Amino acid sequence: MHKLSQSTIEKLGYYVYSLSDPRTGSIFYIGKGCGNRINQHLIGALKEKTKETEKIKKIRDIQSAGLEVGLVILRHGLTEEEAFQVESTLIDFVGIKNLSNIVLGQHTFDKGKMTLKNIQIEYEAPEAVFTERVMLIRINKLYRYDMSEKELYEATRKDWVVSSWRARITPIVCSVYGGIIREVYKVHRWTPSSKVLGRWMFTGEIATEDIRKKYIDKSVKHIFKQGSQNPIKYV
Repeated sequence: MHKLSQSTIEKLGYYVYSLSDPRTGSIFYIGKGCGNRINQHLIGALKEKTKETEKIKKIRDIQSAGLEVGLVILRHGLTEEEAFQVESTLIDFVGIKNLSNIVLGQHTFDKGKMTLKNIQIEYEAPEAVFTERVMLIRINKLYRYDMSEKELYEATRKDWVVSSWRARITPIVCSVYGGIIREVYKVHRWTPSSKVLGRWMFTGEIATEDIRKKYIDKSVKHIFKQGSQNPIKYV
């Protein structure tokens, strides 16, 4: 293990680093820190009581093969905020699905990797004008720009605290992320959640094109006021 000296630590400041598998050369973890942070993962893997996350499992697998984890400092001499930004950018670039990181980097949800189309939607979306009863469901922490149609549906349809009578008379549900409508669903029925007592889930399908095109990619930021905690709005 290549423990860093105090003089090196002082010169490094905050840094961003990667852990890689020497058998394939592929990066499996990107992190940021200071001091001997880059070595802490290897120390943790040696302790029997350390919870076996995907990262720890990978490190132990490499070590059991008699090999060393590849340790690379990607950028150093950073402030803490700069390190957050570089870490987030690299996680976005490599792709969270290809890494053992448990969480995304800072600012990923509002300033992370986006296509040009999504950038335009984010900053140019016109306000939605509703012509029927609609329930808006904000799924912010569950959303990813690369979600499949099925993943977005599953994230939107459960498990919510809703007014049962209002749900019954509201035929349309809009999935909302970042104040923008990402998908529009026609609800067939609401049923009690199969997992969480007192919560509800709906079964439905993507709305017909005439309804969908009225609301998809439209802004509802004027409805979800800043600081509002309730993920459900009825309009």
